[in-house]
Amino acid sequence: MKERVALTAAASYDRAAIEAALERLLTPLGGLAAFVRPGARVLLKPNMLAGKAPDQAVTTHPEVVRAVILQVQRAGGIVSVGDSPGVGTPRQVAQRCGILDVINETGAHFAPFAKSVPVAIAAGTFHHLELARDILDAEVVINLPKLKTHQMMGMTCGVKNLFGAVVGMRKPQLHLQAGTDKAFFALMLLELAEQIRPALTIVDAVTGMEGDGPGSGDPVQIGALLAGSNPLAVDSVAIALTGLRPETVWTQQIARRRHLPGSSLDEVEILGAELATLRIPRFRPAKSTDVNFGLPPFLSRPLRRTLTARPVVDRKRCRACGLCVKHCPPAAMLIRDGRLHIDEHACIRCFCCQELCPHAALETHQGALLRLQAFLARE
Repeated sequence: MKERVALTAAASYDRAAIEAALERLLTPLGGLAAFVRPGARVLLKPNMLAGKAPDQAVTTHPEVVRAVILQVQRAGGIVSVGDSPGVGTPRQVAQRCGILDVINETGAHFAPFAKSVPVAIAAGTFHHLELARDILDAEVVINLPKLKTHQMMGMTCGVKNLFGAVVGMRKPQLHLQAGTDKAFFALMLLELAEQIRPALTIVDAVTGMEGDGPGSGDPVQIGALLAGSNPLAVDSVAIALTGLRPETVWTQQIARRRHLPGSSLDEVEILGAELATLRIPRFRPAKSTDVNFGLPPFLSRPLRRTLTARPVVDRKRCRACGLCVKHCPPAAMLIRDGRLHIDEHACIRCFCCQELCPHAALETHQGALLRLQAFLARE
């Protein structure tokens, strides 16, 4: 049986238009009442990466959050909204991206993801994870990602958005545990999604982000909303919508190797709008950050600079604020004499610095083979 994903057009964030588009989106799935019973404790998990204005396309747009809150309330659910941002406190970020105002205006509850609970993973590669208590206490989790490129994983959407269930500085610890192995990190994200099992994933793809996502890319008009109960299947449709190659999205690549349901578009039934009518003609992917030849360590280490990309400081933009230093998993960054320095040998290429920099001061420089690969792909 195919996984079902709904798709609809949504041209703007006009409040009435978003509410109508959400209603249209969920109808083929049975409406929100198919996922929320009266009295259920419902947790909405938007993308609140950083305290940026909605038009920068870094976070889930507040009008999408508002529309989902109202739908849940009409179904009789008790709504909380929360996330664990990469930079800043949850309240500060929610205020700056407009979501806190929506929470207050609708009477929903703000869940700042302050406490973690250890969770044993019975059959996973990761034996346990520490997740936000608010996620675990909810009877229904609704995942509300923003469709964006991602410098490390290729794309952040349904699966990657659930990484926000890991609270605060525990995120860098998991990056450090995975090291330079993107496949290992992608596997952790897939196991995390399987553990949380959101009842519904609704994607804000009205305006997405291309290029140097998830924090420093460029807004791009896509004009769509997507929804489904399987976040991996939703991601399959999002990849097709943007024209990204599935093998460039690490969670998708690893899911396909493991034959997980919904990891291929052939396994998905698209409801509502036809994919071809909403597929955008040009979408700029994130820069490739490695050449995956499967080389043994004794060869890949000496060739690391050639095979991979690395973060490089843009001196004109860098303000030496220290946020990247604080959040660097391997502690490969320091500020000396008022200038940011990166220890290239210690760097694990997780691009957390690029993701979290509030000034877009970290650039991605590709090794020679990566540049050659990109050139040949254009030919």
